[in-house]
Amino acid sequence: MLLAIDAGNTNIVFGIHDGNSWIQEWRFDTIPVKNQIEYEMFLRLNFLEANLKLDDVNHIIISSVVPQLNDILSEFTRSLIDKEPIFVGPKIYDLLPIQTHNPHEIGTDLIANAMAGHMLYKEDIIIVDFGTALTFTVVESSGNIRGVNIAPGLKTAIASLVGSTAQLPDVPLELPDSVIGTSTITAIQNGVLWGYVSMVEGMLDRIQTELNKKLKVVATGGLSSILHPLHGRFDQVNRHLTLEGLRFIHEAVISKA
Repeated sequence: MLLAIDAGNTNIVFGIHDGNSWIQEWRFDTIPVKNQIEYEMFLRLNFLEANLKLDDVNHIIISSVVPQLNDILSEFTRSLIDKEPIFVGPKIYDLLPIQTHNPHEIGTDLIANAMAGHMLYKEDIIIVDFGTALTFTVVESSGNIRGVNIAPGLKTAIASLVGSTAQLPDVPLELPDSVIGTSTITAIQNGVLWGYVSMVEGMLDRIQTELNKKLKVVATGGLSSILHPLHGRFDQVNRHLTLEGLRFIHEAVISKA
């Protein structure tokens, strides 16, 4: 089995692939950073509850955009299997069928998204990832990453607004039926959520207009389901896209080892 670890700014996602499909997915808060024993206990407990055996894990791949986690994740995974984990980073990019012009600037999660988009679809594609940040990754059919756009994610935007204003309440991530707010809560929900619907629609239109062609659009990320009016603009919603990219990266690296 493959254990894929996607360490983001909000959650660390642990995915288990049995060779055919993703059979388990667990999330752990990224902050505050824990020690390696706590991560190991979390994983062992979830394996036990899922009736899985850690001994069956024979490969581990890690994507991390949180540098202070890297050594901890490396140490804790070494206690699980007698093999070095594969860390996604510039050192392995030459082994992949995708290309980036800024290997030391682009996030490893975006590399994983681009890898999945290229391997699964083999055509010009825009990947919209609704996470801590809202990202648009443009990948050409050749595997070249044309570029990336980054905006604050939904939770980040609302938290920033509420945290910086004395009298605003906490706001649930629910899209109102009306685009006109009639209370403080719906005013914020409309401003942020319906505002993001318009932003995503506008960004997709502008990218495709500039490139003068229609691209496949795939959405991913835990918050992709909230902005349901956008689903008509997406050719597919794939919540496992980042994990799929990590699996494809692992296969590419192993095949050239």
